[in-house]
Amino acid sequence: MISKDRIFNLTTEAEFEALALDIFSFQFENNKTYRSFCDLLYKCPSDIKSYKDIPFLPIQFFKNRDVLSNQNTIQKTFTSSGTTGTIPSKHLVTDISIYEKSYLKGFKQFYGNIEDYVVLALLPSYLEREGSSLIYMVNDLITKSSHAESGFYLDNLNDLANTLKRLESEQQKTILIGVSFALLDLADAYRFSLEHTIIMETGGMKGRRKEIIREELHQILKSRFGVQHIHSEYGMTELLSQAYSSGNGLFECPPWMKVLTRDTEDALTIQNSDKTGGINVIDLANVNSCSFIATQDLGRVYSNGSFEIIGRFDNSDIRGCNLMAI
Repeated sequence: MISKDRIFNLTTEAEFEALALDIFSFQFENNKTYRSFCDLLYKCPSDIKSYKDIPFLPIQFFKNRDVLSNQNTIQKTFTSSGTTGTIPSKHLVTDISIYEKSYLKGFKQFYGNIEDYVVLALLPSYLEREGSSLIYMVNDLITKSSHAESGFYLDNLNDLANTLKRLESEQQKTILIGVSFALLDLADAYRFSLEHTIIMETGGMKGRRKEIIREELHQILKSRFGVQHIHSEYGMTELLSQAYSSGNGLFECPPWMKVLTRDTEDALTIQNSDKTGGINVIDLANVNSCSFIATQDLGRVYSNGSFEIIGRFDNSDIRGCNLMAI
């Protein structure tokens, strides 16, 4: 078994590499879906010398297979929103405490103590369905913030606007996390000048508004909320970790997560930095499902490990948590 302490206390690249190889061996032996995929590629642990050599499971397998690396009781099933006529992804979680550890430690790394913030959530499209991993995370952040003002908002934008203005007058550190179309609805109806509030968008128009590129979205939101930067969260149903951007669309990962790009013409070839390609994610918190996932996002990874998302592969489903596609 792989211990949680080992996952969440990584400090060096060598430690990450060693743990990634150990988790690959563990999942190769215990995950039937992943083992079948590796067998088709004639890849086994003795062939793998670096995490870049590890096979990345196409994310579509989460739609029609059980991606599990142990036989423990399933504590939580997270599902994607999907679109009409598509099959939603499902992430079977046998140890919800790993997810909780991942998002709490990740939040602290990028933003500090959750107790210092009021957390306001404007996520109507997620609240309207069951099984959202984003709602699970934000609900826990709201609870742990220990501020009476923290909470979810649906259609009561006037209440939200008044709360934001009051918290600003009190110089209270606040995070407003919202889906893009809802943030635009709020920005259309009200104007703000916020110095103590972080605006964090999670992406997704979901047919509510015309799709626009991220730069245009952020420019509108910056102007109307009166902030210098728009933050973003990069996560998805199939992952138990999140990357965060504090502006300009550049994301950074916590120590137990890494993003690579693959050649768009050869899915098995990992590219060097600064090239556009398909996004592959290593999420070591996915120890009980699959930690090595080939997504349908297109992006670019830089030499310092930061990355940006620049679009989606053609004909791929629009995922609820994806950023603006161009």
